[in-house]
Amino acid sequence: MIAKEILAQVRRIEIRTGKLVTETFGGQYLSVFKGRGMEFSEVREYSPGDDIRTLDWNVTARTGRPHVRRYQEERELTAVLACDMSGSQFFGTGAKLKQEVAAEIGAILAFAAMRNNDKVGLFLFTEEAELFIPPKKGRRHVLALIRDLLAFRPVKRGTAIGPCLDTLNRLLRRRGILFLLSDFQDDGYEKTLRQTARKHDLVPILIEDRRETEFPNLRAWLELEDPETSERLMVNAASPRTHALLARRAQERRERLESILKSAGLSAIRLKTDEPYVDPIVRFFNERAKRRR
Repeated sequence: MIAKEILAQVRRIEIRTGKLVTETFGGQYLSVFKGRGMEFSEVREYSPGDDIRTLDWNVTARTGRPHVRRYQEERELTAVLACDMSGSQFFGTGAKLKQEVAAEIGAILAFAAMRNNDKVGLFLFTEEAELFIPPKKGRRHVLALIRDLLAFRPVKRGTAIGPCLDTLNRLLRRRGILFLLSDFQDDGYEKTLRQTARKHDLVPILIEDRRETEFPNLRAWLELEDPETSERLMVNAASPRTHALLARRAQERRERLESILKSAGLSAIRLKTDEPYVDPIVRFFNERAKRRR
């Protein structure tokens, strides 16, 4: 994709997702993600009904009148989009690739964070960390992140979620919101996922394509290629046995992922490349808001 096409696509995404943030996600984002704690706001003279535990004895002694310290929630947050850029992300049998869906979701989350004056960063990974853009504020910064999400072409094709999350945990010293966008086609990352969930507010976002779990009903042999290893395999798409095998493996993978997420105290936002993504994200925000209340 040439630079002119990328810029045009960034602009289209900004218009489309900016409207969604304004009408749907902005306020919900604010309501479900907590600040880092309470920060000092001011000292003012005591009023009847104030909690006496907030009395500032130094100011009270100096002025001869009781004063209290006031605090407010520290709202500024740091959000990081951690996006899987392995070979399987550049697959899609509908109108969009999984990577393109990830870019749009990333844009929604980045604009929601920007609207709330939060910092946003980007971490792209395959079987190794490939790009890290430190969190910053501002529209120009967010647009640059979206451009990189669309234009970046990784060096590697495999997936190593565990080691890459270890790298990101070293890069991020303070607690933040971590959106992990991936198809989670990997193994051996359970321990690191649990560690990351303890350190950050971790939100897994699972992006799948329907043809990864369902074969089309064709009377033909299909040649399939693994986008990460380039291994090829001929399968009979007309065989019920083939369909049953694919369905069983998809179910096993789904159950394994559920077990991994549950062990870390997490649940994923599940998206498909051929389905609207607004409703699943709204459901996530609503359910999380209920839990917080």
